[in-house]
Amino acid sequence: MSERIRFAGILHDPAHGPLPGLLLLLTAVTGVIDAVSLLTLGRVFVANITGTIVALGLGLAGAPGVVRETALVALVAFVLGAYAGGRMIARFGGHRGLLLLRATAVELVFVLVAIPVSVPLTVSVATSLRAVLAAGILAFGMGIQNAAVRRLKVPDITTTVVTMAVTGLAADQRGGGRESITRRVLVVLALLAGAALGAALVLWAGPALALAVGALMIVVVLVVAALTSRVPQDWHKPR
Repeated sequence: MSERIRFAGILHDPAHGPLPGLLLLLTAVTGVIDAVSLLTLGRVFVANITGTIVALGLGLAGAPGVVRETALVALVAFVLGAYAGGRMIARFGGHRGLLLLRATAVELVFVLVAIPVSVPLTVSVATSLRAVLAAGILAFGMGIQNAAVRRLKVPDITTTVVTMAVTGLAADQRGGGRESITRRVLVVLALLAGAALGAALVLWAGPALALAVGALMIVVVLVVAALTSRVPQDWHKPR
């Protein structure tokens, strides 16, 4: 029983409220969306911008299988999305619940817009205008998510990159404590599960269904953020 209580405390604690659990769900969303982009949008990432920059470099060098135009559009759109996220932080940064609510609401709109655009896309080296447009739309939404999550400052959970989580597990003495170890492991598993789910949906039914499932997961975050932001709580305060 004590282990269950400790685990529940990692997902919902006084300092961060429901944010850890919600950000883990957004990490899974990242896996779904990057699976879509990697498999159907020219072998690029729209959430893991480090991978996008590497893909752009490969594309500029003429590496086969990478569409440099898509990578460039994704990079620019992500930066613009992060800028938009920064504007949201300036307005709602004093209330972490409202910041997450507003950011995920806008992100949801962009994911929903990308669904009809992605309907005819298949698992291939996509060079069409639709693929470039879908990459830009999704990257903008992920830029907003990344900016907001950076401001929320929940330890070990960034939702888009797990490199530091894996590094921390291996490099920190004793892994940084039991709760930190658990969070880092959950982040890795969430991204892994999201990517596997996204890839399975793309291969089975196409990218539109995968994005629809990702949108549904964002709706869950949105609803919980709305319900938990109605009454003032300590975790609403910026850290």
